[in-house]
Amino acid sequence: MTMRFNSNYWALIIGGSSGFGLATAEKLAGHGMNLCIVHRDRRGAASRIESTFERLRSEGVQVVSFNVDALSAKGRTRVLDGISETLAGKGKIRVLLHSVAFGNLKLLVPHQPLDNNKSTREKIAQDLNVSADKFDQVVNHAFEQGADSLYSIADGPEYNHHHFLKEDDFSRTIHAMGSNIVDWVQDIFYRKLFTEDARVLSLTSEGNSLAWRGYAAVAAAKAVLESVSRAMAVEFAPYGIRSNVIQAGATDTAALQAIPGHRHIRAHAGSRNPFGRLTKPEDVADVIFLLCMDEASWINGALICVDGGERIG
Repeated sequence: MTMRFNSNYWALIIGGSSGFGLATAEKLAGHGMNLCIVHRDRRGAASRIESTFERLRSEGVQVVSFNVDALSAKGRTRVLDGISETLAGKGKIRVLLHSVAFGNLKLLVPHQPLDNNKSTREKIAQDLNVSADKFDQVVNHAFEQGADSLYSIADGPEYNHHHFLKEDDFSRTIHAMGSNIVDWVQDIFYRKLFTEDARVLSLTSEGNSLAWRGYAAVAAAKAVLESVSRAMAVEFAPYGIRSNVIQAGATDTAALQAIPGHRHIRAHAGSRNPFGRLTKPEDVADVIFLLCMDEASWINGALICVDGGERIG
């Protein structure tokens, strides 16, 4: 028998039209959770997104959506006014998932590459009795076509050397992916829209502890996110609200593809994962589902790795 959530439970998913957010919406809808999905998409994507939401409704749950700027006070107020009217005292928010991927992915300074792979390729080319240039072409082409195991000898990533991180880039990224979640939790709390046993969840990555070129602003935001999540876990606990962060493994989403050098990050992650594959959005959605269950009520203030063991590989 499929486990079904209380019919008065709602999930508010900020960033729910793709990636982790959409996968979570699909998982929770399949188990009877009503959905309020906040997203920011161009009008051209409206038909695709609306058909997706209709599919979620076919699970027998209510689905309301808002295409607004979730990072603005105006957008947040519009959503919470709308969801308050929809709930009308007959439902509560069981889970808030903050899945916003909005950040500046610029270098701090121009990248000065060290071509450590060139001598290795030259030696292999010599052993194969082919020209170094021809071998370079074969290796780099194969890597770009999906031969991830060649990442260690392929040419390094190319970076944008025209735009570099400035103070405003940091502040906007840290707000979007770090502190914005606090604004949402506080407003929902003061409107008394949370259930008595609510779950606040957010997403981080291994970039919180590893230095990836072009990821400095996002890494700073993730550090803020993890810090405020711990603070919320302490300060909101007396009101029945649990706060946890999920550290997803490398996942082939639009967010990963936007990171400079993402092909090398993806290849490296796959090579060291004990299961030999990348994390999927559905893997993360499954864990979020588990954290929404009554039995997960004693998990609070945690950073939960959902990576198949990638971080230890």
